[in-house]
Amino acid sequence: MSTYLLCIPTYNESENILDLLVRLGAQAIPNLSILVIDDGSPDGTADLVEGHSNQISILRRSRKEGLGPAYKAGFAWGLARDFDFLIEMDADGSHQPEELSRLIQAAHSADLVLGTRWMPGGAVENWPAYRKAISRIGTWYAEWGLKLPYKDLTGGFRVLTRDLLQKIDYDSIESIGYGFQIEIVMRAHNAGLRITEVPITFIERTKGRSKMSKAIVFEALQKTTRWAISRRLYRR
Repeated sequence: MSTYLLCIPTYNESENILDLLVRLGAQAIPNLSILVIDDGSPDGTADLVEGHSNQISILRRSRKEGLGPAYKAGFAWGLARDFDFLIEMDADGSHQPEELSRLIQAAHSADLVLGTRWMPGGAVENWPAYRKAISRIGTWYAEWGLKLPYKDLTGGFRVLTRDLLQKIDYDSIESIGYGFQIEIVMRAHNAGLRITEVPITFIERTKGRSKMSKAIVFEALQKTTRWAISRRLYRR
C-alpha cells in the first residue's frame, strides 16, 4: 500500500497545532504519517507536538527561515524514509483535514494535486477583500506571465509524488515564501507532469497571527516577473 507523509511547517502555532492534529487523527487515513517542521518557535509549538502520537514526528530547526526551506527540509526527511506521497498543509486550521482524503484519492492519477480555492466547488471564508484580491491577482499574474492553466498557484494544500520531487529537483528551489508554491507548479508543468486541481474550502485562521508580509508578496512578484521574462526570451 502507498505511504503518505503530511508535512506541516510551523512557527508560533501553539494555539492551533493540537486542534489540527486531533482533527487529522479523526480522519483515520491508512498509512498516513505526520511531520511537523518547526522553525524554532519561541512559543513552544514543538514541545506541544513532542510525544503527542507515535504517528507524528517533529523536525526541529534552529531558526525561522521561511516556508520554502521548511518544506524542502520536510521533503528530504520524507524521501529519505521512502514515502510515496508528500503532502503540504498549513498549521493554522485554514486547510480542512476533512478534505484531505479527496486530495489523496486524486493523487493516484496525478503527479501533483492542487487544493484550489478559486474554482467551482472551492471557497474562501472570513478573508477580507484585500487578502482575496492579493491571492486572485497573484494567481492571475503568474498564470498569465508563466502560461500556467491552473486556478490557484499559491495555495498550500497539495499532494506531490516522490517521483515529481525528484524530477523537478525541488532542492534547487530558492524561493522562501509563496513563490516556492508557484515554482513547484511551473517546474512540474514544464516537465510535462500530470497536474490536477481539487476544490477546497479555505477558512481564515481564528487564532494566532498570519505569516503573510509585504516581503513575501514582493518576493513572489519579483521572481514570477523574472521567470516570465526568461520564458519569453528563451522562446524567441
